[in-house]
Amino acid sequence: MGVWSLWMLGSSSCIMFTCALLVVVSLLFAVHYTSRKSDVFGKLNELNLQLQGRDKRENEPPLIKGWIPFLGKALEFRKDSLKFLLEQKRKHGDIFTVRMAGKDVTFVMDSSLYPYIIKHGRQLDFHKFSDKVSPATFGYQPVHSKLHPGLKEQIHRSFKLLQGDNLTPLTESMMGNLMLVFRHDHLGHSGWRSGCMYQFCLSVMFEATLLTLFGRPAAARRRTGTNALMDDFVKFDNKFPHLITEVPIWLLGGTRAVRQKLINYFLPDRMSHLTNMSEFIRMRMEVFDNYENLRDVDKGAYHFAMLWAALGNTVPATFWAMYYLVSHPEALQVVRQEIQEVLSLSGVEFSSDTNVKLHREQLDKLRCLESAIKESLRLSSASLNVRMALEDFSLRLGESRSFAIRKGDAIAMYPRTTHLDPEIYEEPKKFRFDRYVHNGAEKTDFYKDDQKLKYYLIPFGSGVSMCPGRHFAINEIKQFLSLLLLYFDLQLEDGQSRAEFDPSRSGVGILPPSADVRFRYRLRVV
Repeated sequence: MGVWSLWMLGSSSCIMFTCALLVVVSLLFAVHYTSRKSDVFGKLNELNLQLQGRDKRENEPPLIKGWIPFLGKALEFRKDSLKFLLEQKRKHGDIFTVRMAGKDVTFVMDSSLYPYIIKHGRQLDFHKFSDKVSPATFGYQPVHSKLHPGLKEQIHRSFKLLQGDNLTPLTESMMGNLMLVFRHDHLGHSGWRSGCMYQFCLSVMFEATLLTLFGRPAAARRRTGTNALMDDFVKFDNKFPHLITEVPIWLLGGTRAVRQKLINYFLPDRMSHLTNMSEFIRMRMEVFDNYENLRDVDKGAYHFAMLWAALGNTVPATFWAMYYLVSHPEALQVVRQEIQEVLSLSGVEFSSDTNVKLHREQLDKLRCLESAIKESLRLSSASLNVRMALEDFSLRLGESRSFAIRKGDAIAMYPRTTHLDPEIYEEPKKFRFDRYVHNGAEKTDFYKDDQKLKYYLIPFGSGVSMCPGRHFAINEIKQFLSLLLLYFDLQLEDGQSRAEFDPSRSGVGILPPSADVRFRYRLRVV
């Protein structure tokens, strides 16, 4: 997860209560477990420093502390992260440090400087943050090199099964499962049907992804209980921004029980009865089985975490790609025509009575569709790319600029400011389906201040934090949209207002819509 969200709580009162409670608990813990009076005062001073914040030192970036102890500027960031950061950039330049929820985060706002951040691999680390937050979020024990020698490395190696030639069987399996869900749930009806667009994307993508990665019971084409599992997934996902801010799970109502139900679904006993499992999950099961001291509940939690990784951002990304195409009929028609032409070049004449199978090579030829997906990602992505400082060091940004960074600080890149920069993108808040295609090829030349940018579109993280499943994600969204456009006429319902972004998940990834969108669809006569 290339994310950092220390500020994504549900309301101001919730934040104030949580912070006050955590400070009091920390204080009592420190006093209770410290024997000497001098140590007690040391702990008190340490807590006071955390509450009041530090002062700026020589050669450090401008420090924005805010007037609320501990919280700093967290509430302003949560309300509208883009507006807040652009305002600070106007005041302080393209590098500044913000105090938020007891943490000091240094933002680098100029995308031309991103390569310098990524190159500081020795001093800046992504895994320190993720290794701390992920176990607490998904409910598995942290991996220790002495208890689990080589486990972390083998987990990372498993991601190669989502890339290169290994992507082909995974893509073909997803195609078949999407076709299965469409055929059984949506292709047997004539006339117009109405639905909620986000829920439509969620139900189709959830089941197809579950079947593709984790398989199905023997002698069954579909799983029973998928809707109940999906409902629990949504309940957990709604609390996800709180969990990655390290809010204790016991403060989040019934979230612990919901998470345990999700973990139980992937315990070894249940997994052992599944067939048609992806090679990716099968390899991870074999790796886990080699560690006798890895509990069954940890194995289940690892699998559940992978399900969330596969769906948590893919579902809203699918929604926005669908929404922008349906709300721009001319773009939809161009993309539909492209899909039909790719099929025709392969000798396939589409008919709504037959199943469609798009191979990976055909998906690669869908340049306009890919551009439309990238454009929707540009507009909806709000993730933070974060590195943690492992030591005090000087962050060099070219030959003439450097800033002092303290150990434990976070360095954050917020690509949304790049994605909506009018100096990079003309009319950046408008959807242009062909923005990333030129003369039938991918367009990659984007500039700022006459300098060609390497990082102009960053929805999947960067460097070591780049999502290893990004190619699979793009392919499955292409497959979903291809089937949708081939089989259905699509319209927004009359009176449907424009979809707006829900800012409460800024920093987490793809922003969901603030409300679902009503649409109509009917089977095309072809």
